[in-house]
Amino acid sequence: MTQAQPPVHFGSETLAIRCGQNRGPEGEHNDPIFTTSSFVFASAAEAARRFTSANDGNVYSRFTNPTVHSFEQRLATLEGARYGIATASGMSAILSLCLGVLKAGDHVVAADNLFGSSISLFTGILSRFGIETDFVSTTEPSAWRQAIRDETRMLFAESPTNPLAEITDIRALGALAREAGAILVVDNCFCTPVLQQPLSLGAQVVIHSATKYLDGQGRCVGGAVVTDSQEIHDAVFSVLRTGGTCMSPFNAWVFLKGLETLSLRLRAHCESARQLARWLETQEGIGRVYYPGLDSHPQHRLAASQQRDFGGIVSFDLAAPSREKAFAFIDACQWLSITGNFGDAKTTITHPATTTHGRLSQEQRDQAGIGEGLIRVSAGLENVADIQAELQLGLTAARAL
Repeated sequence: MTQAQPPVHFGSETLAIRCGQNRGPEGEHNDPIFTTSSFVFASAAEAARRFTSANDGNVYSRFTNPTVHSFEQRLATLEGARYGIATASGMSAILSLCLGVLKAGDHVVAADNLFGSSISLFTGILSRFGIETDFVSTTEPSAWRQAIRDETRMLFAESPTNPLAEITDIRALGALAREAGAILVVDNCFCTPVLQQPLSLGAQVVIHSATKYLDGQGRCVGGAVVTDSQEIHDAVFSVLRTGGTCMSPFNAWVFLKGLETLSLRLRAHCESARQLARWLETQEGIGRVYYPGLDSHPQHRLAASQQRDFGGIVSFDLAAPSREKAFAFIDACQWLSITGNFGDAKTTITHPATTTHGRLSQEQRDQAGIGEGLIRVSAGLENVADIQAELQLGLTAARAL
């Protein structure tokens, strides 16, 4: 029993619930979980055809699984794309993409304030295989243009960035990539397709860490590569099929459930973050607040032109910043979750310089603007007044030093 698929012009709320489900003979209303490692064939000839990709069908759950495919199809549709490839994590999505489309001698231009593990991947792993990366300012398209050379095959950006919420002009970078014969890759983890669709702005590839907002409750780890290019899809799929950077069926099922409520959750996350950011800007002991929804944010207008809303992440520098003050602030909060994850129903708080960006060198952190007094908060779904009261405890503790 195949369920009629909603037209792609439907709203994201409808697509996130209805797209990608193919009901089985039992007529199940919920998405099923196919927890099987392999699939049985009607004959040896059919098995031979499947293994050689002569016809479509399930073969082995490392690269063909109905639950995983449903998640891939639903996420790709939300991004306005034809292809999605689900992976074991957000980092494995980036790795699979790079292994699929880059080779020794190729050059990458990347934003200088990427997530710490992304920087480590480009500088510590891919560099060993002859792939060179130059890092430039996220917010200056002219710097990207100057860094491009004949060997450049990829531009890689986050927008907004983690944790400073800097905004990349995706349209401008898309034009640069087309001019250079390169692909523009945008990590859309902070926004998700509910708030931003980079492919419609000129990107060729979108990266997701499904671990964050797509899940929404901090239950599973996963990632995805989304593209409208069959060539890119085929290259990345080849890596996944052979290298095994795959998502488990159970995790895919969890993410399918997360997508169903994504739009509702993002509205609440954005509203709470906006209130907290405005409040923090008025507080003694706060040096600077990083939130693109604030008029004071230097790329506020650009964010408004690319995004439907401004996200659920608020970062801020303490006045007279120090690690001691930052730790005192975080430890004074009684029930906020001290963890590096974000996008959860529970509000989380972390010190990026010693957690998410802790493996970077001091020089790399300085270049990315990650100071000792920087704190990142992912606004959860609790009552915003209760979150604010927790942050007030932190402020009081930090001021006392």
